[in-house]
Amino acid sequence: MNMTKIKYISAAVPGFLLLHLLSGCAAKDHQEEKTAAAPAVTETFLLQKNKFSTTLQLPGELIAYQQVDLYAKVTSFVKELKADIGTEVTEGQLLIVLEAPELLSQMSAAESRLRSQEATYAASNANYNRLVETSKTPGTVSQNDLDLAQAKKNSDLANLEAARASSREIGVMKSYLEIRAPFNGVITSRNVNLGAYVGPSGKGSEFPLFTLQQQSQLRLAVSIPEAFTGYLNQDDEISFRVRSQPGETFKAKVKRMAGALDLRLRSERIEMDVMNADKKLLPGTVAEVSIPMVAKDSVFVVPKTAVVNSSEGTYVIKVNNKITERVSVKKGRDLDDKSEIFGTLHVNDKLLLKASEEIRDGSIINN
Repeated sequence: MNMTKIKYISAAVPGFLLLHLLSGCAAKDHQEEKTAAAPAVTETFLLQKNKFSTTLQLPGELIAYQQVDLYAKVTSFVKELKADIGTEVTEGQLLIVLEAPELLSQMSAAESRLRSQEATYAASNANYNRLVETSKTPGTVSQNDLDLAQAKKNSDLANLEAARASSREIGVMKSYLEIRAPFNGVITSRNVNLGAYVGPSGKGSEFPLFTLQQQSQLRLAVSIPEAFTGYLNQDDEISFRVRSQPGETFKAKVKRMAGALDLRLRSERIEMDVMNADKKLLPGTVAEVSIPMVAKDSVFVVPKTAVVNSSEGTYVIKVNNKITERVSVKKGRDLDDKSEIFGTLHVNDKLLLKASEEIRDGSIINN
């Protein structure tokens, strides 16, 4: 072999090696591209229905079962105070005695008018009765005299009834000078002192005399968002906690449901009765309420990773004969790593466990 041929072979070998290396790199890049185009996760599961139960955490407010602000009905002055802040009172107990000299004068005048009308009516009635007896003898009393006597009696009777009504009215007004407790409870506010001017209008009625609350039983009021109103029923039990009693959990049952949404808050007001005989809970306290949300019927429950939320909508990826299909769903509640979904699905449908936007309709997977 001559030297020229040897040089030619030596020059050709590096070119062949370079071409072989470039071909290997291109094949490797093509393999990597093919691998990247395939779905990263192809694990599937069979769709099943379950009773989905979650707990809704909401703030609530404890309020007195009954509360009333007590005002003066008539213009008067405070004569006696029989209770103060913190006083426990019973129904009908006297709380405040008022005095109104003008009212007493009006009552004396009304009683005098009543006695006068009683005497007047007694006289006209007696006169009419005598004339009736006398008229039984023909020709003794004219019919005109009898009619006049009867009219006088009826007029006096009407005046007597008016005097009685006026006297009763003054008597009712006098009863307003004594303010009594309408129910058992605790006085939580006092805004007057002895001698203070009070009345139904004016400066004396700016604030209530007393505020009375029934605290042995409380109401727990909660506003339930519109999306969760279908999960609660009458007598469902809830639990709640308050900051003033750390570590203690209280129970209550749903007793009253508004049955309509508040147009401002888009929520339904519900109330629970809370027994509070030991007065551990105070009206006005904010409570942390835990409300169980148990589905009435079985629903589709899937892992959160199976649901895709994208600009194209919310969907899961169904697998049929190794071909993918996006199915639009509506997402419900979440609990830990599970989600509640609603859509055109059936029990035992095969879904991707880890769905993603990269997996399009019609993709072929190996599972």
